Amino acid sequence: MEQLKQSMYELIVETSTKLPRDVRRAIAEAKARENAGTRAAMSLSTITNNIAMADENISPICQDTGLPTFKIKTPIGVNQLKIKEAIYWAIAEATKHGKLRPNSVDSLTGENSGDNLGAGTPVVKFEQWEKDYIDVRLVLKGGGCENKNIQYSLPCELEGLGRAGRDLDGIRKCILHSVYQAQGQGCSAGFIGVGIGGDRTSGYELAKEQLFRSVDDVNPNEQLKELEEYIMENANKLGIGTMGFGGETTLLGCKVGVINRIPASFFVSVAYNCWAFRRLGVKLDAQTGDIQEWFYQDGEHIDFSKSKEEKAEASSETREVVLQAPITEEQIRELKVGDVVRINGMMYTGRDAIHKYLSDHDCPVDLDGQIIYHCGPVMLKDEDEKWHVAAAGPTTSIREEPYQGDIMKKFGIRAVIGKGGMGPKTLAALKEHGGVYLNAIGGAAQYYADCIKSVEGVNFMEFGIPEAMWHLRVEGFKAVVTMDSHGNSLHKDVDQSSLEKLAQFKEPVFK
Repeated sequence: MEQLKQSMYELIVETSTKLPRDVRRAIAEAKARENAGTRAAMSLSTITNNIAMADENISPICQDTGLPTFKIKTPIGVNQLKIKEAIYWAIAEATKHGKLRPNSVDSLTGENSGDNLGAGTPVVKFEQWEKDYIDVRLVLKGGGCENKNIQYSLPCELEGLGRAGRDLDGIRKCILHSVYQAQGQGCSAGFIGVGIGGDRTSGYELAKEQLFRSVDDVNPNEQLKELEEYIMENANKLGIGTMGFGGETTLLGCKVGVINRIPASFFVSVAYNCWAFRRLGVKLDAQTGDIQEWFYQDGEHIDFSKSKEEKAEASSETREVVLQAPITEEQIRELKVGDVVRINGMMYTGRDAIHKYLSDHDCPVDLDGQIIYHCGPVMLKDEDEKWHVAAAGPTTSIREEPYQGDIMKKFGIRAVIGKGGMGPKTLAALKEHGGVYLNAIGGAAQYYADCIKSVEGVNFMEFGIPEAMWHLRVEGFKAVVTMDSHGNSLHKDVDQSSLEKLAQFKEPVFK
């Protein structure tokens, strides 16, 4: 039992901190395709830098370690309850040591369990088989990409593509639309798993099951093989690009599965996963629990450690501006979409709970001229009871759209940092108030943690570590202006241009 616990702990730590080889190769190929000096190239350099830092620090690649999902095959007679017990211990232990962020909250009260355990978390799915070893697969899928999952019921009408019927061509349209609708909010470039058929539940389960396939495998179904190849070729023509900044690579992998359905229903379910595709597996000795083999580690290993020596600049598309917080309205009005900013001084984290609270209450901190960072960090205490940041990348910002503009005007906030952009209400408030939205590189939790030099304080710990307001002193914190105080939005522009490109795929391809 003790060895089984340690094996599960090792699997969790490796999955959280080290990308598998097949994913690394896909990212390296994407980086090689991008044009030097673009925002996409800069983003991919930051991403590969972050991967190298996570390797070196043995720390989470992305601060959102998601909902751990285990898929386990056991020989007949193996005690599955003991395996569950080992997994629960390992999850709590990994959370205590900062390898997982405490993400399990009560759906009614919002209370955080603090150890990633609770009703429904983690997800553990068992299947028996006739082999004599245990096969354990784990995926850590964060909330940003989970929120971009989508399910279609055919026939349907799709923006830019028209009618999608109950046939292979209708499926093709749904998959292309699923990539379009993500728009960088799930930290593109990403991967998708597609499930054709089933009911609403089994369709999504099939889609997520595809994420356990290797990036390099070939679909044994000839029709699905052709569909996967078509999607990989043409989804990247949409120009959404890394982080939704535009570019040559939007999709890094597409895997499709099919199961039967009933005549009345025809579902196409898509599970989206970000570039930080944290998925590993192990072969365990059924008697001892020892790890005998690691999965997804075949082929060439890409070492990104040299990425840390690169200067990730985007000189041909941008200018660079240094900002010292607090920031004046005059400084904000000088910024334009496309500018790269490097921030020094204080910033304050704020996610869903903070925004809801501030909409009805005063703030214990003076936020006039300050910066709100949409971030739920991984935090650890040292032996002197001082907090330190273990991982601190941005969370998806669109969730705060109902609150953001009003809160900026109410408290005098001048800048908001997040990922994926925000909507028309926030854009109007930025123009009226004199504010700016800055897009940090999603998933780059180690890169940004390195920019945080000290934790100066914290409020609202009752909301849990991810949702608390952390006071962070930063140096050289880099982000891109994607929504400015003049009514311009890079996200709106890329959305419009990618929709126009999507329309070229309206005509039938598969008969």
